[in-house]
Amino acid sequence: MDRRAFLKTASAAVTAGYLSRGLFAAENRRKPNILMILADDATYNDFPLYGGVNVRTPRIDRLASEGMTFSKAYLSMAICVPCRTELYTGLYPMRSGCCWNHAPARIGTRSICHFLRDPGYRVGLTGKLHVSPRSCFPFDKVEGFEDNCVAETADYDCRGIRAYMEADKSRPFCLIVGLVLPHAVWTVGDASHFDPEKLKLPANLADTPQTRQDYASYLAEIEVLDQQVGDILDTLEQTGQADNTLVLFSTEQGSQFPGCKWTNYECGLHTGITLRWPGVVKPGVRTEAMIQYADILPTLIEAAGGTVPTGQFDGTSFLEVLTGKKDGHRRYTYGMHNNIPEGGPYPIRSVRDSRYRYIRNLLPERIHIQRYVMGPMGHKHTHYWSSWMLAAAEDDKAYQLVNRYLKRPPEELYDSENDPYELNNLADNPQYADIKKRLSEELDRWMKEQNDPGAALDTLQRYNQARGKQDKA
Repeated sequence: MDRRAFLKTASAAVTAGYLSRGLFAAENRRKPNILMILADDATYNDFPLYGGVNVRTPRIDRLASEGMTFSKAYLSMAICVPCRTELYTGLYPMRSGCCWNHAPARIGTRSICHFLRDPGYRVGLTGKLHVSPRSCFPFDKVEGFEDNCVAETADYDCRGIRAYMEADKSRPFCLIVGLVLPHAVWTVGDASHFDPEKLKLPANLADTPQTRQDYASYLAEIEVLDQQVGDILDTLEQTGQADNTLVLFSTEQGSQFPGCKWTNYECGLHTGITLRWPGVVKPGVRTEAMIQYADILPTLIEAAGGTVPTGQFDGTSFLEVLTGKKDGHRRYTYGMHNNIPEGGPYPIRSVRDSRYRYIRNLLPERIHIQRYVMGPMGHKHTHYWSSWMLAAAEDDKAYQLVNRYLKRPPEELYDSENDPYELNNLADNPQYADIKKRLSEELDRWMKEQNDPGAALDTLQRYNQARGKQDKA
C-alpha cells in the first residue's frame, strides 16, 4: 500500500471511530451552542424535504444536507401553545397542565430555561413565545423578530440575535427563534410566484379555486420562511460559532387547512425535523427513528454534557441516534386534542407505531367545530371552508372531506406509511383487528399513566380552571 492509500485508509478509520463514539467524550469538548428555529403551522409534507413539490426551500434543504433529517418526528398536540410547551418542558400535556390552546403550564413547571441554565447556558428567545406563565418560561428576551403570529407582516432584523450570540462567549447560548410563518393570515410573500391552476393539491384538500388561491398564499409564506432560515444561519456563520452550534429546525404542527392543525391526523401531528451538529452528527443522513417533541429537551441536556434528571420528563434522550450508536428510539408516539376554546368539546386521543395510527374520538356523536376554519371568526384572508361546503353539494370528494372534518367515527385506524393523508379508515376491517387491539390497549395504558380522564377534560370548566391558575409574575 502506497503512502497516499495508507493515509486515506487511516483517515477513514479515524473518522468512522470518531463518529461512532459521538466523536469524543462530553467532558473533553466544549459545550455546544444551541440554535432552534421553529416554523409556525407548516405541514411537514409541503416541504421538498418530505416530498413536497410545490415550493422550493433551498436553505432548509441545505441545512438538511449538513445534518440528520428525522422521517418520523411527532408532537402530542397539533396546537401552538401545547406543542411548544411540550418542546420546552419535555412533558406531555397532562403533566404540564397545558391541555388546550392558550392554556398555561402549571405553576412550578420547569422548562428549558431552568434545565440549561443549570449547566451554564444563556437561554434566549426571539419572535413567537406563546407559552406561559413567565415563571415557567423565563427566557432572555431577544429583539428582532415578529412575535405576533397573526400579524400581516413578518418583519425581522438579525442584529438582535447576532448580539445575543456574541454577548458572552465565556458561556454557551441556547437561542430559540420562533418564526411566525406560515401561520395564517397568509399575507407575507408573493403568491404570484405560484400558478394556482398548476399546483398539486394535497389529497386531503378539496379542489376549489379558493383552496388553490389560499394554498398559493400559504406556499408564499413558506418561501419567505426559507429565506428567514437562511438569514439566521448566515448570521450564525458570521459570528464564527457555527462549527460549535447544534442547529435544530422544526416545521412545528400542520397548517391551518382541515385535516392538519387541530387534529390527530398525520398532517397535524407529524413535524419535520432536521438537525445539524458539526463533528457529531454525520451530514446528509436520514433516520427512521421515531421521536416526539418531549424527547428534545432531554436530548439537549445530554448534548450539553448534563445529566438528565430521573423522573422529570415524559421524553427520553435520543443522543445515541444523533451519534450513530442507535438507529431506533421509540416504539410509539402519542397524540391528544381538546377542542375548547376553539369550538365546542371534541376530545381526541391517538397512538402511532412505526406504520399505523389509531385514533379514538371520545365524543363521536358531536359535530366538530373549529372557529378559525369555518366562518366569521376565521382569519379574514382565508375563505376556503365556505367553498368546500358549496362544492360538497355536487362534488363527492369535497363532500367526503367536509364530512370527515365535521363528523368522525368512534375509532379510526390508518396505514400511515402507505396512506399519509389518512383517508382510508381500516378500523372496521377484520384483517387489521389485531393491530387495532394492540394500539387501543397501548392508548389505554398511556392515558392511565398520564391520569387522563378523557372526554371529561375537554370542558369549559376545566379550561377556565387551568387559565385561572396562571401565574402573573
